[in-house]
Amino acid sequence: MKKFVLAAGLALVVLSVSFTSAVRRVYGQVDESATTTGADFEAPTVYQAAGPSSNSIQGIVTEYQTALGGKNNNNDGAHTDGFRVINWDGGSPAVVATTLSPNPFAGFQTTRGALFTTPDGTGFVQAPPSGLASENVFNNPSYATIFTPFSASRLFSAIGSNVTDVTFFVPGGGNIAATTRGFAAVFADVDQPDGSGPGEKRGNRKASTLVEYFGVNGELLFSSFVPAAPGDGSLSFFGVIFRDARIARVRITSGNVAPGPDEVGKIDVVMMDDFIYAEPKGQ
Repeated sequence: MKKFVLAAGLALVVLSVSFTSAVRRVYGQVDESATTTGADFEAPTVYQAAGPSSNSIQGIVTEYQTALGGKNNNNDGAHTDGFRVINWDGGSPAVVATTLSPNPFAGFQTTRGALFTTPDGTGFVQAPPSGLASENVFNNPSYATIFTPFSASRLFSAIGSNVTDVTFFVPGGGNIAATTRGFAAVFADVDQPDGSGPGEKRGNRKASTLVEYFGVNGELLFSSFVPAAPGDGSLSFFGVIFRDARIARVRITSGNVAPGPDEVGKIDVVMMDDFIYAEPKGQ
């Protein structure tokens, strides 16, 4: 895959240190046509980190969970606070099976209040890196070595697409639409650097991975690129927290191509790991 000279390695160290404690309030990459960019717009608190290993982001992940109330509600029914985590690991690091799911993927809709769809893909996969590399998934042997899970042992991806939508429901059943005040995700092998603006004239540096947050009426609330840590096996984290529950849907663009091709040139294939989000509440 990509080879970097010593100078690039030193730059990565600097990036890792700076991102590890990067909690900030920003306006971010917001759609200027959205009404939320007016005087009544409230920027969320942004949590982000990137680096060569899980240690690079563990601190910010813990800080994010603490900010959401510090309690993992797991598969319980509805709560008034706390958060949910989906780590794709089947309840144990010992689970290394490759699991293919349809589109939509409703496996966590009742238990944890999240439904997954992909607008142009065929389904989803939960698998260790070796499973992603296998012939019946992405058929690319390099995927066994360039991706590293944050929480052992499996990663998550859409199939046939690099776009995943997450829609929220009240946990416990009933198909009741919900909103959440915060959502974050861990990403594996984000190589392309985070951009400085949504267009060429603003100096966009060809970032590959984007998270967009939408309200109940489909309005864009906030969007931002995910920080990069070039090099095989790297991990990135990005999340936001709003003052109240206003996020009805999240769209994740993971990488700049659908999984399958080799990472050559500017091609950046990205997998996902832990999703962490505030307790979904009925709209």
